[in-house]
Amino acid sequence: MESSNGAVRTIGRMARESGLSVSALRFYDGAGVLIPATVDPDSGYRYYTPDQVVLARLVASLRRVGMPLAGIREVLAHRNDPAAVDELLDRHLRRLEQGLADARTELSSVRSLIAQEELVLSTTVTVRGADLAAALRAVRFAVGSDPELPVLSGVLLDVTPDALTLVATDRYRLAAAPAPVVALDGPPVAAVLPAALVDRIPPAETVSITVTGDALRVEAGEEVLEGEVIPERFPDYRRLLPTDDRPVPVDRSALRAAVAAAPTRRMRREPDGAEYEVTVLGNGPDGIRVTDGPGVAVNREFLLEALDAGGDGQLLLTLDGPITPLAITAESPRSVSLLMPVRL
Repeated sequence: MESSNGAVRTIGRMARESGLSVSALRFYDGAGVLIPATVDPDSGYRYYTPDQVVLARLVASLRRVGMPLAGIREVLAHRNDPAAVDELLDRHLRRLEQGLADARTELSSVRSLIAQEELVLSTTVTVRGADLAAALRAVRFAVGSDPELPVLSGVLLDVTPDALTLVATDRYRLAAAPAPVVALDGPPVAAVLPAALVDRIPPAETVSITVTGDALRVEAGEEVLEGEVIPERFPDYRRLLPTDDRPVPVDRSALRAAVAAAPTRRMRREPDGAEYEVTVLGNGPDGIRVTDGPGVAVNREFLLEALDAGGDGQLLLTLDGPITPLAITAESPRSVSLLMPVRL
């Protein structure tokens, strides 16, 4: 190989010059975004040409501002069309501005909470029992069990003027599902319901949940359950939810069968040392598929549970990079599951 700037780049040198990690370069190769100029058929080593350094830096720059994979593809495809690129960048900027507006709203609510710190407010939200049961089924699998993180052993009830969202996470996965609100009496509230109480909510035509300070009251038909919220603050789940508006449709049954049949690789999780199997998913010309090449590795058991929680029929998957959570969205009933990627 030449030693001048005109030499082809190994993947390591490409990583140093572009600002993309080696794993990111492998991912973008598998996704068809940044394909090496040549690949040694014997060693599998990837080599890049000098002109690809600029493209890689462009990809790195777009990722630093949070542009999703689909948007990066479009920018690269239209990079010789300034008007098209301007439109794509403006669209992403509007998405970022909306995120900033949401952050301002959240900070405003923080100020209101501080101002009302001495008040004990009460909020009652009423939903249809079937809607609540469907939302709980979509998130219950992601409830944590670590005794050192008690707040993750429950289900977040996030009540806003416009919606009720149920959320659960154990740090390795996150699930969120909305339930249409029938009636709301009181200010917005976020409270973590213990899983033991959630599991006791019986079937009913409507269910009303009242949060008063740390106290909980659930009325389901003629049955009344009482308990206390888990007092710690639940993680901010909103910033993790996918923003890509063009996920890839997949057939749940077909993908589940492929995951169940594919060879797996065993890993050991830090810090508890637990062993688990991983499945690698990659972007291909026919959509997202199980692969043994570059892609996003996730806990196989968690993936199967998320696919089952998504219900029957078609799901939407967002596979957006080697360090970005895999997003699985179900349309009916609406829910989203995020699986944290595993470093191979």
